[in-house]
Amino acid sequence: MVLAMVFINGPLHCLILLSLMFVVNGDIPTTLEGPFKPVTVPVNTSIIGNMTSLPYNDTSLQRPTLDFQPEQISVSLSSNCSSVWISWVTGEFQFGDDIKPLDPQSVASVVQYGTFNSSRNNQATGNSLVYSQQYPYEGLKSYTSGIIHCVLVTGLDPDTLYEYQCGDPSIPAMSDVHYFRTMPSQPGDYPNRIAVVGDLGLTYNTSTTINHMLANHPDLALLVGDLSFADLYLTNGTLSDCSSCSFPETPFQETYQPRWDYWGRFMQILTASVPTMVIEGDHEIEKQADNQTFTAYSSRFAFPCEESGSSSTLYYSFNAGGIHFVMLGAYVSYDKSSDQYNWLERDLSNVNRSVTPWLVAAWHPPWYSTYKEHYREAECMRVEMEDLLYEYGVDLVFNGHVNAYERSNRVYNYTLDPCGPVYITVGSGGNEKNLTLAHAEEPGNCPDPSTTPDRFMGGFCAFNFTSGPATGNFCWNEQPDYSAYRDTSFGYGILEVKNETHALWTWYRNQDRYYESGDVIYIVREPDRCPIETKV
Repeated sequence: MVLAMVFINGPLHCLILLSLMFVVNGDIPTTLEGPFKPVTVPVNTSIIGNMTSLPYNDTSLQRPTLDFQPEQISVSLSSNCSSVWISWVTGEFQFGDDIKPLDPQSVASVVQYGTFNSSRNNQATGNSLVYSQQYPYEGLKSYTSGIIHCVLVTGLDPDTLYEYQCGDPSIPAMSDVHYFRTMPSQPGDYPNRIAVVGDLGLTYNTSTTINHMLANHPDLALLVGDLSFADLYLTNGTLSDCSSCSFPETPFQETYQPRWDYWGRFMQILTASVPTMVIEGDHEIEKQADNQTFTAYSSRFAFPCEESGSSSTLYYSFNAGGIHFVMLGAYVSYDKSSDQYNWLERDLSNVNRSVTPWLVAAWHPPWYSTYKEHYREAECMRVEMEDLLYEYGVDLVFNGHVNAYERSNRVYNYTLDPCGPVYITVGSGGNEKNLTLAHAEEPGNCPDPSTTPDRFMGGFCAFNFTSGPATGNFCWNEQPDYSAYRDTSFGYGILEVKNETHALWTWYRNQDRYYESGDVIYIVREPDRCPIETKV
């Protein structure tokens, strides 16, 4: 049972939380009681149907009325609690046949900031850039972005509320005042609520998800890939079922880049105040004629790559209080000789579990999903990296890609293991496609192994099982025992780390009220039972 949630609407339409109290009848289950018998929630057919995108004239997608006024404002974490990245866009994107990029040096990159209710008399400056997506064929519209600014704000106090404005004070063209809270720093301190969601898109379902999420007041947000889905749209702005419809034999992918701007404007209600960390999905690849990939993704977001020793925006790490996050790239080399693998091994070996007891990993395509869609698609990544994550005691993994929700029992190499991570797929934030319904174990649904390799990375690693209940088969004939709970609904999750051993995970569904949980469990670490081998 959930008791009162009381809000008051202020004059600026801010929601001020007066009280939030949960009273639970009975005990919330814990992973100590697992493994749990698999559960599949019956599909609510009323939420299944064609996805409807927000119209481009929606007020939340419009740019500011003043030239060079900041928009698409976003806060992201650096590698430690004393600094954050603030990014934004000024100037309108250019779109058409004969376009000229804006000059990044024409507008300054300035953040004025201070603690809450201060005079904002501190100032930080940064860099700016413009990126382009050019098409060498008549009839396809090219694109250059507005000016993308990125500023690292340093010297911040931990667990402190700050206010800030960004822009160019000399024009003047400054943003409204926004607020963010830094992460805690002391061992044993954790962000109160971490929102996790994937495959957002820009639909009415996306709007419901974000509003639902904001009502639960997250301190940090993780977006596990597939953000704007700009690659599902042709350069004329229309939705397409294929990636290169106009010129199918060409090596590039036609995309509607303005959708990134609409998405950034819409998301500002979250990203300007809640530090938001992203990792790429397959819809961020956006391969171009010059063989460039991930251009929009790498240009639009600020990442703590250098701070965490990574040479790529496609994988990095950061701390949030007593949690160490590793954000991995499924669409860049991950084999044991790759830069990413070597970086990951160094990063994990440097984690001090007495300071950051919790170790959480995130990437886009799931290793443990029992839905037909994308079934065992990331098997090569699992084969290369699973042992490393297990050896260093990763507690929890978040994925997207599959447009549904699923939580695993603790598992390692398809075998129930009390020291394996809990894998959670949250790929139904809104997307531009329908929800995933079919399960791989259902009659006629098991895919042919030859169809499973990832189209971008290639490779073939998914073979019939050689042990366990599915021996000799590619799929189980019932919901696998490593699958604890699955639900085909739109929604997101909230992680609340309570102490060094207990974290509360709650799955929220869009069709429910924001304080009603669909799936809830305490994830419990057992460091004595599962000791972590420290390398010298």
